[in-house]
Amino acid sequence: MKTKTSIEIEGSTEEEAIKQALKELRVPRKKVKIEVLSEEVKGLFGMTGAKPARVRVTVIPEKEVSR
Repeated sequence: MKTKTSIEIEGSTEEEAIKQALKELRVPRKKVKIEVLSEEVKGLFGMTGAKPARVRVTVIPEKEVSR
């Protein structure tokens, strides 16, 4: 079975989306590259969730982590 090396995911905040991606990929934060594709847009009165944040989390190959 091939393991995923990259995932795009949405969350109500960037941090929530990152945490969810790390959980799915089963890797620590220091072993990934994080790209914010779109930031969340606050709703009425500053409430979260009007438009979710979207991030791409990519696992860094093992040989590049130690650099």
